[in-house]
Amino acid sequence: MKTSNINYAQLLETNNLMQINTDESYWLCVTRTVQESKLFPVPSYMMLSYLMAYYRYPSLLRKIEGRMSAEEVGTRARNMGIKIQNPGVSWGLPCFYLLGREWLINLGMLKPTDALDDLIYVMNFWKRFQLSYHRNDGHINNKEFGHRSQILSEARAQVFHADLYDCVAGDELHEAAQAFMASASQYGFLISCESRISLHNHGPYKLNDTTEMMVRDFMDLAESDFPWLDDVAAGVEFNNVSVTMAVKDCHFYLVDDWGSFEAKPEFSADKLVGVGLYASDNLSDGHIPLGMGSREELIDTFKRLEHQVREATNKLWRKIASMTRDQMMDAGAITYFAICKDLAHVAGVYDPDDWMMVDERAERFRPLLNDEYSRDVLGELVGYLSNPSQRVQEYTMMQHSNAPTRMYSNIPYAVLAGEPYTMTTGQVYPGISYLDPKKDVYTTTRGKLTAAEFNRLSQEFTPTASLPKFAHLCDTWVKYNYESPLAQEFYLHEQRNSRRLKGKGAGLSRADIEALRK
Repeated sequence: MKTSNINYAQLLETNNLMQINTDESYWLCVTRTVQESKLFPVPSYMMLSYLMAYYRYPSLLRKIEGRMSAEEVGTRARNMGIKIQNPGVSWGLPCFYLLGREWLINLGMLKPTDALDDLIYVMNFWKRFQLSYHRNDGHINNKEFGHRSQILSEARAQVFHADLYDCVAGDELHEAAQAFMASASQYGFLISCESRISLHNHGPYKLNDTTEMMVRDFMDLAESDFPWLDDVAAGVEFNNVSVTMAVKDCHFYLVDDWGSFEAKPEFSADKLVGVGLYASDNLSDGHIPLGMGSREELIDTFKRLEHQVREATNKLWRKIASMTRDQMMDAGAITYFAICKDLAHVAGVYDPDDWMMVDERAERFRPLLNDEYSRDVLGELVGYLSNPSQRVQEYTMMQHSNAPTRMYSNIPYAVLAGEPYTMTTGQVYPGISYLDPKKDVYTTTRGKLTAAEFNRLSQEFTPTASLPKFAHLCDTWVKYNYESPLAQEFYLHEQRNSRRLKGKGAGLSRADIEALRK
């Protein structure tokens, strides 16, 4: 029944935001590999995660905004390499929620007019976060930017550029960096239950006429949110590690909303000509250099971290070997559902019961989710778009397919003329889990903390870039005010840990940075 004041502008915007995600989701799904595994029940846990997202995201996002706005979280997210970048919020938050809604509509358990306040709010939160996070490139997602992602401010990009250590294929630094990235990628794939959501890339950033920079983030590596990493990852020093990569003689023409990239000519190891290494989280006040004091120190740091993730990988394999199917289902569903959990960490309102449990409303569907049914229903939902709700009038030609289909059902505008609708799915219900209980330990740049300590510090801390005097100093302002004391102060802060730029201030060009490097 109608009990709120939904207006025409809200419906127009919400349907538009859903259509933006329809077009991108279809393209991402049909141009990527099938999501199956011989180890984890991937389609089964994906379907369970979509239900968890539908039932829980609205309440959890409102809880976050009770402490910090979506725009402020987006502002802070630009300055750290944690799991609120692609695909965490940029794609996962809206689309996991919308996929859960669409499946429930086709099961006959929802109508497109149900929980409209929730739907409008989730899409509006996503829009506001995205516009803030993408402030430097002026887009709502990577698709709108021709599939590229340039998140960094000039001040941060200059530091990353200046402090790169040169390398060539076969030298010790090149081999150490490649070994770490290979081991961390394999480890992240296993952490996230054979999915790709512990790895993110953004860029490209142009360094000179022949060289571009990509930034690769490895996330959730240590003992932190996921119960299956308790003890397993006790020896991993950093939860989030970013590698800056200078790449010569190839152009990254695609960096999509899943954080994947493609290049012409194809990127290969021999094209890597520079690297840097950093850690960050919502308590770090930006990126902290790791081993960047000298070339030898960086080589040793890459080797030390590579050893840590290899040891953790071996322990994780042994732990996974003892898991039941239900435990694997829970771990995978939690990984997907909690893809945007770091929003709560930034706001300082994280509760493991919110993010590490299967909502009891979603749990009702577990008996349906055998491998065959889950595989087929997932294929229909994101690939074939063959569900009744996904068919639209026959004159329509969908982007990318030309078929009369739509991945996500629009809200009928007739609700403005009295068509009945409901507002919400309600508050977060209790959850269950077949996994071992989570230890109260979270690895941060301030050391290992309890959840209560982590929340307290998150609430007390404001990064320097988010202080009122700096928060709105965008690159356009700097262009006209780089000689001002305020611009100098901001750039000096960004450069405080840089071995080449410390004390240089604002006003440097890209050519100046190249000259300093030489």
